[in-house]
Amino acid sequence: MALKNALVSTAVIALVGGATCVATAGTASAADPCILGTTNTGIRSCATTSTGYRQVFTLGNGICAGMITTQGTAYDGPRDKYADIPGASHAIELTISQGFTPLGPFLPPILNCDVTAIYDWHNADTGQSGSVSRFVPANLSSTSRVVVTAVTGPGRVQLTMRTDHPNIPVTLDVVVP
Repeated sequence: MALKNALVSTAVIALVGGATCVATAGTASAADPCILGTTNTGIRSCATTSTGYRQVFTLGNGICAGMITTQGTAYDGPRDKYADIPGASHAIELTISQGFTPLGPFLPPILNCDVTAIYDWHNADTGQSGSVSRFVPANLSSTSRVVVTAVTGPGRVQLTMRTDHPNIPVTLDVVVP
């Protein structure tokens, strides 16, 4: 009987302890750093708006035809310590890749050139404007990424993507939370 009571007590303690661990997930306030994506560790997920994927076609060094692809995520922030700009708030994080691989990682990419990706922005709500840029080397594979962040402030932002060589720029509007 004592063994049975001991086993029941151990089972009850294990269940209650497990429930306590599950029920006490961390909480975060709007002033705490956030991450892009979701988390269950108590770190706050940023409020976000996606720009989708956009391509800019360009002529690179010499007679090289190239293509850069950009995907952007606008967020409220402040960002966590692992971000491109830790502590940044009300910004757009732009992820840049270059080229195109028609058969995935089995062949080298095509449409790769040494270029500098330039992102001009204008916040229609605050009147602020600016530009950020990042060099994208030709040897960057289509599965590798370069990140640049434009700290625009909250509001409606017009973002123009271009390069430092002759190109076909792309302009889009995004709402920064």
